[in-house]
This record gives sequence, C-alpha cells and structure tokens, in this order.
Amino acid sequence: MSGLRLAFLLAAASSICTLPALAATESSYVYCDNGLRCFKAPCPSNSALDLASGTIIKGVTIDTSGLPQQDKARPDLSDLLFYGSIVIRGRIESRPDKATGGIQVQKVIVAKAIERQATMKERNHCSSRGLY
Repeated sequence: MSGLRLAFLLAAASSICTLPALAATESSYVYCDNGLRCFKAPCPSNSALDLASGTIIKGVTIDTSGLPQQDKARPDLSDLLFYGSIVIRGRIESRPDKATGGIQVQKVIVAKAIERQATMKERNHCSSRGLY
C-alpha cells in the first residue's frame, strides 16, 4: 500500500472515530459516582442508568452546558449529580477524550433538562447514595 493511500485511510479513520454520534436519541439518565478510582486517565469513575433500556453505562461523563440557566446556576447541581439524586434528560455522544489527547473516545451525556428527583431504586447503581 502506498504511503499516500495509507495516510488518507488513517486520516479518514481518525475523523470517523472522533465524530459525535449523529443519530443519538434523547433518553432519561440517572448519572452518578460509581466509586471507582484510577491512577491514570481515562478513569471510569462515573456511570449512568439509562431509564428507557435499564442499561448501566460505565465510564460516562456529563456535559451540563446545555441545561437551562436556572438549572446550571443551582449551587447543589454537582452534589445532585454525584449522588444520582436527579433524572437528567439528554443524549449520549462520543467525543475525543481530552485526557488522552483525543486518542481514545469518551461517552458523554449531553444534558438538556433536569426531569425530576430519582427514586432510590433508580439510584441503586450508585456507590454514593447520600442525603441529596
């Protein structure tokens, strides 16, 4: 295989792997800390329960920049997310992981709204189920 063809294929594969999922559908998630701690990135210390499918998504992060301003301004938002106390509406995207310089792809919940308080049953996958 020629060097030019190989370079083109590598560039195409790289751009495909770093694109966000275009057909991602919205769902409801309970996002929280799962208790795992790591010595190197990426660290799967958070997980989310997809309420539509019942699937636990490990190693996911959250992007709250799309939340309405009153939700983003809540002083307890990080605690509510850490403990899995709220149900978030949003979609999952695949994004280049900044910690690895974009070599690995990270799953990110792009939050659009806070729907409601999570039930204790919905929070069962969380290691920290504090008072929030």
